[in-house]
Amino acid sequence: MSVTKLTKLLNIKHPIIQAPMFLVSNVAMVKEAMLCGIAGCIPALNYRTLDELRLAARELKAAKTSNGSFGFNLIVNKSNVKYKDQLDVICEEGCDFIITSLGSPEETIKRAHKVGIKVFCDVTDLTYAKKVEALGADAVIAVNNEAGGHRGGLSPEDLIKELTANCSIPIISAGGVGCKADMDRMLQYGADGVSVGSPFIASEEANVTNEYKQACVDYGADDIVMTERISGTPCTVINTPYVQKIGTKATWLESILNKNKKLKKWVKMIRFSIGMNATKKAATKATYKTVWVAGPSIEHTNRILPTKSIINRLVE
Repeated sequence: MSVTKLTKLLNIKHPIIQAPMFLVSNVAMVKEAMLCGIAGCIPALNYRTLDELRLAARELKAAKTSNGSFGFNLIVNKSNVKYKDQLDVICEEGCDFIITSLGSPEETIKRAHKVGIKVFCDVTDLTYAKKVEALGADAVIAVNNEAGGHRGGLSPEDLIKELTANCSIPIISAGGVGCKADMDRMLQYGADGVSVGSPFIASEEANVTNEYKQACVDYGADDIVMTERISGTPCTVINTPYVQKIGTKATWLESILNKNKKLKKWVKMIRFSIGMNATKKAATKATYKTVWVAGPSIEHTNRILPTKSIINRLVE
């Protein structure tokens, strides 16, 4: 594998970040990622308490390899009431990098850099990429229109080429990578690395139900749809019979309330809370309310495999 800005930045063998996924990512997956020479990342929100987050950081630090690295993902806007406490714990315990999402990363960058932690920021366009670069971000995660979850609006090629032409920090492409050919394509467009999430849902180490994992095997790229019924912001899910039944658009009441500037924020917070609870139940226990988040890169998922085997598919 060729050396890139990302491999140098994180001292990893392959230019891959195992993307942080709500409910899915865990210590076991990231340990395997580091053993295979890539970086792994876990959402801080996957931990109910700060003590659990602290223990995870310590366990990963003890397991760190010479050519692997680990980090945490932080939601940095007001919807995450735990944000500042989570940042405190991460800075106290240490990690290689933080990925910020959904808000201004300014405070995170300042605090993390003081203790030697690098900060990568999710972006979907050039405007935001330039803002975070000016704030001192070490790299951007370029979220394209093939990503799982909350995706961007531009194709991988268009987004990567626009950012590489106008930014001086590394560009890590997120979305549309399920095999080595996909990764090679992103690197040819000019990306310095890739962030890969959905293929790892069907890993043996993932903390989700076998039904969720098997769905990523049984369904493919054509079965991914956008829904507004989880967070209020369009999000990609598998088009299960339940999703078809409830529809993918906001309710008529939510649509009306979203037009009210004073109420819009509260409506979104309520929808986010309801949607996250539904997603958590579907991912962690048997239920007919199957709202499973995934991206089109599950197209290459043919069976449930160890994390190591999924990484091998990306690099060999």
